[in-house]
Amino acid sequence: MSQPLKVLVTGANGFVGSALCSLLVQRGYAVRRCTRRTSESSAAPQAATTVSVGEVGPKTDWTTAVEGIDVVVHLAARVHVLTDTATDALAEYRRVNVEGTRSLAAASLRGGVKRMVFLSSAKVHGERSVRPFSERDAPHPEDAYAVSKLEAEEGLKATLAQGQTRWAILRPPLVYGPEVRANFLRLLRTVARGVPLPLTRIDNRRSLVYIGNLVDAIEASIQREAADGNTWLVSDGEDLSTPELVRRLARALNKPTRLASVPVRLLRFAGMLSGRSAAVDRLVDSLQVDSTAIRLGLRWTPPYTVDQGLLETARWFRAARV
Repeated sequence: MSQPLKVLVTGANGFVGSALCSLLVQRGYAVRRCTRRTSESSAAPQAATTVSVGEVGPKTDWTTAVEGIDVVVHLAARVHVLTDTATDALAEYRRVNVEGTRSLAAASLRGGVKRMVFLSSAKVHGERSVRPFSERDAPHPEDAYAVSKLEAEEGLKATLAQGQTRWAILRPPLVYGPEVRANFLRLLRTVARGVPLPLTRIDNRRSLVYIGNLVDAIEASIQREAADGNTWLVSDGEDLSTPELVRRLARALNKPTRLASVPVRLLRFAGMLSGRSAAVDRLVDSLQVDSTAIRLGLRWTPPYTVDQGLLETARWFRAARV
């Protein structure tokens, strides 16, 4: 009987990391969770082990973490926030996302890791699209987070270029599902309270990816050699307008849909006056990705539809009362 594949997951306590560790344990992998502190190991699946490495950056010692590991899935990152209080945001993003990734790639190479899967972001293509982005489109990052993610991709590939450790990169758009936080959770709360939203006139399309679909795609990248040396955009495959997303969320929550009709130009003007132009842009603009390549290249099909993903998210929201 063959030994299970040994997988290290960094950022194991995060939104994606927790879901991925649970999935991999269920599917028979030997999972090693990587966290910043030992105290963060309480949520670990019983079949997983945990290693702590401290803060992620250029000086992180990954030696123990990667020892005996077959595949590294690198999720740990300084995540995107709309309001960043750091004096030099780009430097902070680079320290964690770029240099931390480089140091992990170098340690994986030294440790004989067979494959490294890196979670990047669709934001490396830009903040808005006139047609769905594909992997052939030149990157155009517009903020410090996206710049750091693109530089991390490049650093990973450069570090592993001359060695035996293979790599795969996934670029997801907005990820949602149980345990979601930030803007999606705020939208859930707003829809659940029945607050009228002035979104009826918005005619855009946004790509999303349900957490169950994303971790399934990561597992496919762990398992299949066709992933090696490829960068993939990954999504649910059904893009929604902002008002349609609200309608489907309301349906999943068993709440009435309350949408008001306000001209888009007034929404943008209100965003400018309130200093929330970036937030309004995300509601109004389109950002679509084409996930055809990963579907064909890895013979991967998302196991959940958008409606199934929203329903599971709504069930969690009602039970958790967050």
